[in-house]
Amino acid sequence: MKTQIDTQDLVAAIGDAVIVCDRAGLITLWNPGAQRMFGYTEDEALGQTLNLITPERLRSRHHDGYAHSMETGTTRYGNDVLRVPAVNKAGENMSIAFTVAMLKDPAGEVTGVAAVIRNETARFAEDRALKKRMAELEAAVKNNGSPS
Repeated sequence: MKTQIDTQDLVAAIGDAVIVCDRAGLITLWNPGAQRMFGYTEDEALGQTLNLITPERLRSRHHDGYAHSMETGTTRYGNDVLRVPAVNKAGENMSIAFTVAMLKDPAGEVTGVAAVIRNETARFAEDRALKKRMAELEAAVKNNGSPS
């Protein structure tokens, strides 16, 4: 038996951030997960661009990629998890991972994108610490013949 699902309730209940942007790049949906993750309320985020959470040094590249996706109706990240830096309302750097879906109207015209985003800042820091420790151990073995 198929169960009817209220999409708004589903998006609100998801723990990850769900953000939808229109063709012009303006935020049209900002779920509670996005508010928890990035610190902006829905009222603060709606109508803004993703500059809200994109580090300044990456904004030009983001805008170029977004424009290309709107032009072509495709994204190279559709089936892959993309890992990028982000910034929250407090100005703190974050590491996020997300997937992107192109949104289209019934005629097949691109209307925007949806992203489901997870905060991976802690995992990224752990990975970096492990890589650093591995490099230290490898250097110790190479120099001394055994780890310290």
